[in-house]
Amino acid sequence: MNQLLKNKVIKLRKQNKTYQEIRDILCIVTPKSTLSTWCKGVLMSDFYKIKVHKINIKHLKKIRQLAVQSNKKKQEELYEELISKNKFLVKYLDKNVCKLLLSILYLAEGSKHKSTRHLRLGNSSPLVIKLYLKLLYKCFSMNKDKFRITILCRADQNIKKLESFWGTITNINRKQFYKTRIDKRTIGKKTIKKDYKGVCVIDYFDTKIQLELELLSEQIEKWS
Repeated sequence: MNQLLKNKVIKLRKQNKTYQEIRDILCIVTPKSTLSTWCKGVLMSDFYKIKVHKINIKHLKKIRQLAVQSNKKKQEELYEELISKNKFLVKYLDKNVCKLLLSILYLAEGSKHKSTRHLRLGNSSPLVIKLYLKLLYKCFSMNKDKFRITILCRADQNIKKLESFWGTITNINRKQFYKTRIDKRTIGKKTIKKDYKGVCVIDYFDTKIQLELELLSEQIEKWS
């Protein structure tokens, strides 16, 4: 019986079948190591080598897809864990806490020049700009007419589209936009990041608010 099975295995092997294909065809569970011993001396054709190469590539592709799916699932689980762990903190965002956040944000991103006696903050992130404005409105009685917007962009960008984009993000009238400034150093250079919308600089002409945030940030710096 073993010799008959062995002969069948060798015959299939000579037909360029893989060991797994042989096991499937003969409906056997004989270890591949045993099949390899039986087929020792059987010379495989170039066709077989190409075939195995294609199988390996297909297998590797499948493994990579599974790995991507696994990593994505782990990342989603991590996000859910971190959100669940910290979402209760949002309920503590009263006016006082918001003012602390605003002063820290301004300390990091705002203008610190003593000659600038009004608020000025610029950033390329729509999320940062939205957060900044939201905190301002939460902490102070804002006069929308005191806002001015300046967009800094690259030479190959569409100015009208940028102004429309930041107008929507800030919800500030386009009449309050200064002339968009193009970085001359970028002339002749292509913008690589397709989602880059330039930098939105927000000026708010109120010396008192600027001083309050500046002094508060100084107190935070001294805190220990």
